Amino acid sequence: MSLLIRNANIANADSSQLADIFIEKGVIQAVGVHLSTSAERVIEATGKVVIPGAVDVHTHMNIDMGFCQSCDDFYSGTVAAAFGGTTAIVDHMGFGPAGCSLMHQLEVYHQWASAQAVIDYGFHGTIQHVDEQILNEMPEMIAKGVSSFKLYLTYGYKLSDYDALRALKRLGSLGAITCVHPENDDVIRLNKEQLQRSEMMHLPIAHALSRPAECETEAITRMLNLAKLADEAPLYIVHLSNGLGLDYLRLARQKQRHVYVETCPQYLFLSDERYRQPNIEDGLCHILSPPLREKHHQAQLWQGLQDGSIDTVATDHCAFTRAQKRLGLGDINRCPNGLPGVETRLPLMFSEGVSQGRITINKLVELLCTRPAQLFGLTNKGAIKPGFDADIVIIDPSTSETIQANMEHSKAGFTPYAGMECNGFPEYTIARGEVIVEGGELHAQAGRGRYIARSLAKL
Repeated sequence: MSLLIRNANIANADSSQLADIFIEKGVIQAVGVHLSTSAERVIEATGKVVIPGAVDVHTHMNIDMGFCQSCDDFYSGTVAAAFGGTTAIVDHMGFGPAGCSLMHQLEVYHQWASAQAVIDYGFHGTIQHVDEQILNEMPEMIAKGVSSFKLYLTYGYKLSDYDALRALKRLGSLGAITCVHPENDDVIRLNKEQLQRSEMMHLPIAHALSRPAECETEAITRMLNLAKLADEAPLYIVHLSNGLGLDYLRLARQKQRHVYVETCPQYLFLSDERYRQPNIEDGLCHILSPPLREKHHQAQLWQGLQDGSIDTVATDHCAFTRAQKRLGLGDINRCPNGLPGVETRLPLMFSEGVSQGRITINKLVELLCTRPAQLFGLTNKGAIKPGFDADIVIIDPSTSETIQANMEHSKAGFTPYAGMECNGFPEYTIARGEVIVEGGELHAQAGRGRYIARSLAKL
């Protein structure tokens, strides 16, 4: 179907203009003033803000934690994304069986997503061990459209420095990006032992105390040095939560290093006070890693967004129900890590970022749309320009809505942002020329989303 969006206040990362957008066969065909082209459907966008569909490069759909599974699969998770103005995700695949190949999880995730996703999707490879077989599989994974790989410095499949360096060297030589979850596992272990002796491990605040900002920052600096030793292998730091780590990353970027940085809304809007609530269950609902930080880190992260030291805002969407979070009653080690957030990222960033004057609308597009697409090889996403996929979000900046749990399309049943008032929720979400959300109604079937075989980024 052809579609014409008239009188759109179009914001791209590099420019803004008042123009019409003509879409046909899922692709933006023309952008211009007073286009004379006819279309099967016309949307009048006077007074609205029109941006590219948002790209979330950090989600965890259907992830198996070993003792429980996240509540959002690729249907509920991508439906929530669509309502929040996100038209493409790159999902971090979870760990597979011990000793499995890289390809194992790719095949599993293809089976899950192909029948369920309502928006387009890609996958990051997950490195849970390193040997010659894994290193030799990497080119095949890249050929199948997986151009980035994640490794962990904590959890059960944490990599040693030796194996992390081997992975960095191989991926760097192939032109792929290494994504890293940076926390020092030994620091966490020692802190937990001390908290256990103090009989504090039933308190949610113990989670934050066991993983202080220095724990994250040490791992960041270590990976910066390992990436340097790996012939400047491209490095992407996921979910940066604190200002101290940002200081070190800023220094590396000033030296023109191939280092890229992501933060998340929870670190911009929430603080560790959530762990000190009188109701322990409420505190458990906010456990994720890295944990929420002291409030002063928020201003430092906003400064990083403003000065370009942070490249992207993703969500780390990893949703669990309150019942699943209650597994941590008595011992927070049993509480699954993660928060829902894929639906609220764009509304929060528009309301608290653009409307409050912290960032421009063009910077929002850069952080949520264009830069994620560029870094992770989604070459047809992230801009409203001829030849790009017709992924478009239409926002009415005059509207205001208070976030409530019953608004959410995640299966979590709660949102950490409940009670926050946002102006500018998406009115239309358009994915490859199809209006998939309109006026609060879903117009998409499970399985309409397509797998994106991502290219290597041109850094």
